[in-house]
Amino acid sequence: MTALRLTGITASHPRTPVLHGIDLTVASGTTTAVLGPSGCGKTTLLRVVAGFMRPDAGEVRIGDELVAGPGTWVPPEKRGFGYVAQEGNLFPHLDVAANLSYGLPRRERRARERVAELLELVGLPAETASRRPDQLSGGQQQRVALARALARRPRVVLLDEPFSALDPELRATTREAVADALAHEGATVVLVTHDQAEALSFADEVAVMHEGRLSQVGAPSLVYSSPADRRSALSLGEACFLPGVLEAGVVHCALGDLPADRRSGAGPVEVMIRPEQLRLADARTGAVAPTGEVRHVAYFGHDALVEVHLDTADVLVRARTSHTPPPPVGSRVEVTVDGRPHLLAVGSAPGIG
Repeated sequence: MTALRLTGITASHPRTPVLHGIDLTVASGTTTAVLGPSGCGKTTLLRVVAGFMRPDAGEVRIGDELVAGPGTWVPPEKRGFGYVAQEGNLFPHLDVAANLSYGLPRRERRARERVAELLELVGLPAETASRRPDQLSGGQQQRVALARALARRPRVVLLDEPFSALDPELRATTREAVADALAHEGATVVLVTHDQAEALSFADEVAVMHEGRLSQVGAPSLVYSSPADRRSALSLGEACFLPGVLEAGVVHCALGDLPADRRSGAGPVEVMIRPEQLRLADARTGAVAPTGEVRHVAYFGHDALVEVHLDTADVLVRARTSHTPPPPVGSRVEVTVDGRPHLLAVGSAPGIG
């Protein structure tokens, strides 16, 4: 079943166009992450869904109900959604129990059982109920904000970059707790974020947005390995781009003759390779594989990003390697490709992104 459907949504602030014909369908019980840089229109899209902003054109349906469209406008309080903002927006003068109760129908506001159930759902101890927001950590505040959003058992939960203000370790643990709670409730979720790792790990589908348009929507593994264009590729992580020529299912480029991810077509293409697809080894005399010189190494402990200048062309590529220690700057290495590169239409300069 479809929980949310957007058709032809355009919107502006107030005279500046922001969204341009957005089509998006979110299946019931799934999570969709809208990923893109700041200013691309992600939050505007969420505000249109919530009813905080009227679209200039198009339709919004929550379930089978038309909530925005020509001649139709359902106010936010009647749309049946839960909303979690970046800062949580808890009432500072109320304790946690009162914050959670505020999200309940009036007949349930004194139901301590529901408050205890919500706290347990987001992994917080029962004694949290008597604390004020300023007595909680940032991660605890976001869990309370989620619990409040789930209090009414909403049809759709909207998350507006709810983890971005947290430090990396707290962000990861809070995200896991939130994901578990949402899965337990069988909630339908739309998350907007600029964090590629968050989008890929948190969502069932990723919708890549640029300048108010969706360039690609699909499963995380699909949009990562087979992006629609160069800009979408870079939204989801590091990538190397090389000019190539496709012929009979083989692409010829500076990294050699490689099996392509498509067999039809022929002619110039742009070759995209993720850093983890590149394998490095000490260069040998008479090596068959392409060779190059290590120009830079960024070491992260669990792995390293090694920049290599290829001998076969005036091109830099980046390889992600777990070898410890990584090859030093100035050393000579062989570079091979694991798996098939993804081919894009010609239109971008060679190099790394």
